[in-house]
Amino acid sequence: MSLRAWAELLRVSALFTVPGDALAGAAALGVRPHRGTALAVGASLCLYEAGMALNDWADREEDARDRPHRPIPSGRISPAAALAAAGALTGAGLALSAGAGRPALAVSTALAASVWAYDIRLKHTPAGPVAMGAARALDLLLGATATAGALRGARAALPSAALLGAHTVAVTTVSRREAQGGSTAAPLAALAATAVLGVLAGRRRKAAPRPAVVAAPPGPPAPVSFGPRHVSRGAGQPAVLAPVLAGTLAAVYAGTAGRPLLHAALNPSPPLTQRAVGGGIRAMIPLQAALAARGGAAGVAAGVMALVPLARALARKVSPT
Repeated sequence: MSLRAWAELLRVSALFTVPGDALAGAAALGVRPHRGTALAVGASLCLYEAGMALNDWADREEDARDRPHRPIPSGRISPAAALAAAGALTGAGLALSAGAGRPALAVSTALAASVWAYDIRLKHTPAGPVAMGAARALDLLLGATATAGALRGARAALPSAALLGAHTVAVTTVSRREAQGGSTAAPLAALAATAVLGVLAGRRRKAAPRPAVVAAPPGPPAPVSFGPRHVSRGAGQPAVLAPVLAGTLAAVYAGTAGRPLLHAALNPSPPLTQRAVGGGIRAMIPLQAALAARGGAAGVAAGVMALVPLARALARKVSPT
């Protein structure tokens, strides 16, 4: 079992689409990222990769027919090893979220349950895309809950979670035909959804009341200081910059997801459908950045967008689909 095989199994190039979930959740609260947010990012990464390993384990027979080059059907990784990796990564994700407090653990448990339910039972049912959208929404709420330290404090993140979840539903619906192609309805519906979501993500939202932030769990201080907890929403340059940045990033999101979807709608061949799915995955990053910016966190949005060139570079070596 080579590192290359594990990189393909875990689709490591898609990892860069994960940290922005927790950061967008924190931004929706008007709270700067801190130790709890970092723990949520780590938990999200582990649970995301658990889902990737479990996905290939559950699809090993289908992949043997449609994608014999994948690590399990090609014999480079055994089914038992993939399943063990999924279990170990799930445990690690839950352990990290527990470090952010019981509310975060509760959300991550629901997230892990949705991931396992999707891969094992729901993927090939009509509920599959909704289950995957729910998982992505829960991932953003995990970041909000770990940052606020309480479930009640994460309510302000629900609109952002809904937008991210809706995008995931659209992309997952298209992905159901990526091996066979032939469907124009799914890419067209996803293209329409992308346009609506782009408008909503770029719209300035009303400032929510700041949640009471529970102190981060005891432990060693974070090596990087994020400064004051609350993001300034007062007058001045940041207040002007954030809405403009949110609109710009929403346009980048719409372009990143929309162009390949349009091509797939015009020619629903397997290669173009797979490219549309890849574009939808990459579009997660500017969407997360737009959600962070509309929450007033322009600096966080810029940091999330800094992941784009890294994701592109790694995608040239390891496909995210």
